[in-house]
Parts: sequence; C-alpha cells; structure tokens
Amino acid sequence: MKEQYKDAILCVECGYKYRFFGEDAEIAAKELNIYCHQDHNFMTASIPTHRLFVHVRRLVAKGYKVGVVKQMETAALKAAGENKSSLFTRKLTALYTKSTLIGEDILFDLDDPVDVEELTADVSDNYLLCICENKESLRDKKKGDVVIGIVAVQPTTGEVVFDSFQDSASRLELESRVLRLQPVELLLPSYLSDQSERLISSITSVSLRDDRIRIERMESIYFEYSRAFQLITDFYARGVLDTTGSQQLSIILNLDKPVICSLAAVIMYLKEFNLEKILYNPSNFKQLSSEAEYMTINGTTLKNLEILQNQTDMKTKGSLLWILDHTKTSFGRRKLKKWVTQPLMKSSEINARLDAVSEILLSESSVFGHIQNHLCKMPDIERGLCSIYHKKCSTQEFFLIVSTLSRLETELQALFPAIRSQVKAPLLQMALLEIPELLCPVKHYLKILNEEAAKTGDKTQLFKDLTDFPTIRKQKDDIQKVISQIQFHLQEIRQMIKNPSAEYVTVSGQEFLIEVKNSLLSSVPSDWVKVGSTKAVSRFHSPFIVENYRHLNQLREQLVLDCNAEWLNFLDHFSEHYHSVLKAVSHLATVDCIFSLAKVAKQGAYCRPVVQDKGKKIVIKNGRHPVIDVLLGEQDQYVPNSTNLSGDKERVMIITGPNMGGKSSYIKQVALITIMAQIGSYVPAEESTVGIVDGIFT
Repeated sequence: MKEQYKDAILCVECGYKYRFFGEDAEIAAKELNIYCHQDHNFMTASIPTHRLFVHVRRLVAKGYKVGVVKQMETAALKAAGENKSSLFTRKLTALYTKSTLIGEDILFDLDDPVDVEELTADVSDNYLLCICENKESLRDKKKGDVVIGIVAVQPTTGEVVFDSFQDSASRLELESRVLRLQPVELLLPSYLSDQSERLISSITSVSLRDDRIRIERMESIYFEYSRAFQLITDFYARGVLDTTGSQQLSIILNLDKPVICSLAAVIMYLKEFNLEKILYNPSNFKQLSSEAEYMTINGTTLKNLEILQNQTDMKTKGSLLWILDHTKTSFGRRKLKKWVTQPLMKSSEINARLDAVSEILLSESSVFGHIQNHLCKMPDIERGLCSIYHKKCSTQEFFLIVSTLSRLETELQALFPAIRSQVKAPLLQMALLEIPELLCPVKHYLKILNEEAAKTGDKTQLFKDLTDFPTIRKQKDDIQKVISQIQFHLQEIRQMIKNPSAEYVTVSGQEFLIEVKNSLLSSVPSDWVKVGSTKAVSRFHSPFIVENYRHLNQLREQLVLDCNAEWLNFLDHFSEHYHSVLKAVSHLATVDCIFSLAKVAKQGAYCRPVVQDKGKKIVIKNGRHPVIDVLLGEQDQYVPNSTNLSGDKERVMIITGPNMGGKSSYIKQVALITIMAQIGSYVPAEESTVGIVDGIFT
C-alpha cells in the first residue's frame, strides 16, 4: 500500500487502533505529540480508533495528504471464508488533503461538544486551485507574457469556477485571482514559468505555518492539450450516455485550451479521492472574471484596501469583511465573502439588495425575528449536502442535515401567509417563498428513517418499514429463526444438567453461555465446549450452540453488509434532489447576508446610498472610514470628511497634509464607501450618491 501511495501518511486500522508505520510513524509522532517506537524492523505509532477524526484533521491542517486504510473483513465471515488463515484484507477507504476534507472519518460526534468549536471554525472556503500556462512563443517568453487557465473546485460545497486570461510578467492577474479565492491547496504542473513560480512562493510563504497553502505537483504531461482532451472526452462520455452528455461535452470543449488542461488535471486528482462526481455537471461551472457583471478589484487593491484580511497579521479582524459580517450561518458567511469581492454593476440589482436591507431595518413585522431565530441554530447544511451527494456521510450527519431542512420547511410553511402579506422586498419575498417548495421532497426521506438508529449510527435498525427492503427483511427473519432455535434448545439443556431454571448468560460479548457451578461439573456432558471459568463457575457451549452461534454471527455480519449497500442506495435516491435543495440553501444564504447588512445599517450614522447608472459622480457628505470608525469605538474621534467628485466638474483631488494626518485613510474611505454602496450595503456617511464604478485601483 505504501508503494502505491508514497506521498500520503497512512493510518492503518488494526483492531481497535489505527497504526502508522515507518517514516509515517515518525512524522505522526512529531506532529501529533504521540510516542513512536521500534517494532520488529519498523517504527510504529498508534491512535485509538474513536479519535481518528481529530488526528486526521490535525495532520491535514499541517499540509499532509492522509490516507485511511480499513479492515474490509469481519471476523465471523472471514472464519467461514476461503482465506481464514491469511491476514485481514485491508483497503484504502479515503484520502484527505486540505481541500478534500469530506466524509465520515473526519466528522465528529455531533452531540459531543468536544472540539466542535475548533472543527466548525473553518467555514472559510476550501478551494483547490489548478493553474496551467499556455506554451508561449519565444518573444512572449522574453517579455514574460503568458496565457493562463485556472480551475478552482470546492469539493466540500460542490462549487466549480474557471477562468483564462492574458497575464504580464508581473503576474498581477494571476495574483488577483489567487488572493480572491484564497485557495487552501494548489495543483500545479511540475514546470511553471519563473514569474509564476516566484508569485506562488511569495504567496505561500506569507501564510503562517499551519495555514500554509498545500502544493501538489503533477507531471507536466498530464497538462498537455492532446492528453487532456482525451481524458475529458472519456470522462464526460462515460459519465452520461444520453444527449445531455454530448451537450455537456460541447460546453466543456468550448472552454479555452489552458482551462481544459487544468480541468483534466483536476479530474485526475479528484479521482484519487472519489470526488470527481461534482464535475459531472458543467452547467454549474461559473466563470470567475465576468467584467460586465462585477466591479474589478485586483489583487493589489484587495490587499491595500484590506478587503478580506488586514495587512498587519493577515487575520480577518480590521478588514471590510469583518465590519460587514454578522452572518449566523457558515454558508451565509461564504456567500457574503463573494459579495464583498464582487460588488455589483447594475443599479437594479444593487437597489434590490438595498430595498431588502432597508425593509428589515424599518419593518415592524415579527416575521423577520422568527426567521433570524431559525438561522441561529443551523449546522453547515451546504457542506453536509455535499457529503451526502458524495455518499460519504454518516447516518448521524444525514439525519442532522435532513431534519434541519425538514424543520426549516415546516417553519417557513407556517410563516407563508405572513411572508406573503408583510414582506415587500422582492429579493426577500422570492427567496423565502421558494425555499419551502424546493425543500418539499425532503420530509419523505426523514419518514423512512428510525431516529434512534440514525443517531447511534446503527444501520441494521435504520429503516422503519422493511417492505421496500426485502433483502434486509429476509436476513432479519433468518436471524430470528436461528435465535428461536437456540432458545428452544434451552429446554433440552435444562434436562441434561437437571436444572429446570437454567438460563443463558452473556459474558464479555460471548452469548448463550451455560453457567454451571464448579461443584456440579460432573453433570456436564463430555462433548460440551468450555468457554471460560471463574473460581465459582464454569461456562460452556453445547455442540448445538457452537454450530448455530457461528451461523448466527455470519448472518449478522452479512446483515450489516446488506444494510450498508441499502444505505448507499438510499443516499443515491436522495441525491436526485441535490440541486433543488442546494438552491434552497443558496436562498437561505442570501437572506442571511441581507440580515447581516441590515445589522451593519443599524449602527449609528449610516445612510442608504443613492446608486445611479447614469452620471459619473461620487458625492459623500461627512463620510467616515468604516473600519477605523469601529476600531476607535465610542469616543467619536474619527473626523468625518466630505467628498465631491463628478465627471463634468471636479474629477481629481490631490490630498496633502502632514505625516500621520489621515491622507490615506481619507482616500481609502472613499473607495470603501463606494464598494459598500455597490455591494448593497448602507454606508458610514450622512448622505451619499454613487454613480456606478467599474473598477478600483490603488
């Protein structure tokens, strides 16, 4: 196995432990603070099985690729099989890296408060970003110009974005996109141009040790167009055989060459993790730089205006996002981050958001209070759905996600008349009324499941009504038969040992034991098998029990396998509704973002900006810098300043003044107020009018 997965740290299941071997053990010992020692000719270290998820996450956070190897056989079936004397067969069941943390091994016990904080804190995006360059001509090579294609995938939420662009030697375009996506993992060809390599090493060296971006290199031949073309044609033709297959293929093959090469590499890479399924539907792919749709904010501007992180310690505190983010859900937070890096360019869309914000601000209706309460207690449904879609979720997670969705549907359904009559803003009304429709199919799946079993993870008791599950039903009947035979056999046993009240006992997992006082051992038949004894009693199995108990255990293990298969089938059925449920979650995220912006607007002295398509002007009366304003707190030290710029009058201002006099704060304040206005947020000023701005450069 190690030969096959040289670059991964393997955790191998051995009974009730997971063990690391060789170099892996030394790395694990260092990173996890556990002890490793020599065992025969190998170093080895181990962790208990129930703590697997904690340690896998720790290793992944430090940038390793981690493989989990599990035992594929169970004891009783193995004893009955051909290979009863050989080793347990084991198989690599999952691989994890920073961008692919999805599945039941890394999900923690949802009711168990331990570490949940530390584990759910990482709601930021988990992009895997693949970069591919076009072979340029010699003249371009000297200048350093290049055409770059990128594909970014977020396996945990199912999002796929792509882009291709011309870039100069400074690689500003590439830097802008990397800073905007903040990927946790890069997939690169073994050879990239020097300028790109320099940019990547400067970006990856900045981050702190644990947050360092993980880099995965792939042989450059996988990025060659002919090879990529072949791989993609096979992938989409095999994935979907009907006419949609050819439509999808044509969508893909219309992309630019470097994008196709990146996509092929991403497909190859995600196949290792069994996560390639999210790429089957190209109509979900989004292009990153749609110039017409969003304001251009390049990498330098993102950094200088401290839009996503501050420049001092690269944390969120002190950034524009920090000011605007009062979201209650993790999927809402991810959406808000997109809104902040993609201010709108159409006044109709901007005003739709502003209308929604001001309605929440001014409305007397109690509807909003109810809805906000529902948002508070939400798990990360978007990620949960994705893990269900990949069939990598535990029953606990499935139950949590589906019961949350079902509750949401019931509660919004109850508010339906109130939403109809009291919510006026089209953006909010549409989202809130559509959610229940989209979530309609969910209830049915909840009805099938047995809540107790789902919460303990017992798949053998999972389905309430077995009429739809004939195999499980038959297995359970067979098991019942054997148990009743063994129970019936108790009559004979009582006669044999002349004890009319003898009962079976169960000791440390061994069932159907017959307990005999040591003083009465003479009454025990000679063909009985002694299983164990204490000072006072001995415990036996009769030959009939030995035979039937073995058979019973085989049936039970087979039942577990059958139930697992039915469970995966069940998840497949649920996944038919994946896209509509995801749409509902996206609506919910929008509502969360609007609430968040309304909370910003509630702060003192914020006003609704007037946003106009026509007319080039920025007019701000007594504006303040949104971040400094908050950081200074209540002392009111920030001195407001007005701005009056317009296309036909004063178009330029030159700001002069002493050092530390607030020049750059004033300049940045104008940019931030403009961005806030085009996000659809209220702004820190007495009044403000903004003609749509299509880009900001610093």
